[in-house]
Amino acid sequence: MKYGYARVSTVQQDLESQLQTLANEGCDKIYSEKYTGTKTDRPQFKELLSKIETGDTLVVTKLDRLARSMTQGSDIVKDLLEKGIKVNILNIGMMDNTPTSKLIKNIFFSFAEFERDMIVERTQEGRELARQNPEYKDGRKPKYTKLQLDHAISQLDTQSYNQVADITGISKSTLIREVKRRRANSN
Repeated sequence: MKYGYARVSTVQQDLESQLQTLANEGCDKIYSEKYTGTKTDRPQFKELLSKIETGDTLVVTKLDRLARSMTQGSDIVKDLLEKGIKVNILNIGMMDNTPTSKLIKNIFFSFAEFERDMIVERTQEGRELARQNPEYKDGRKPKYTKLQLDHAISQLDTQSYNQVADITGISKSTLIREVKRRRANSN
């Protein structure tokens, strides 16, 4: 069997080009997921590893689809090769246990890890720069305005939480949390 594995790190990213490439490569079964490569307990990847057997081939478009760290990726490929599973990384080639293949694999995983570390560093620098702006607010943008919450909470004088939630569309838990927050701030 020829298994394909496609992965992107976030739900906003598109898997389509990887899926198409793996289909064109003749994969019999393709597993895909939107999950960070820093973790090995990815659901679809775990399922793939439970199905793949000696003599099968695992195909990925790039080495960093398997893992983001050099040691983690190297271990995954090494384990697969030891089980007699071929690993075809389309932008590198077929991996085997030769010294040249091991060197190439380690170099590419090192670059993938370096790239990830640089992204994290740039993100942290950008966030730190943004925090210097007095208008900056960390975290998610509030779903409801102060005016909307004021109106909903004023309705609680004559109606239940459930009724106010039905009328305003603001969930009961959000209303309770906001009332508690305002009580704590008034003390």
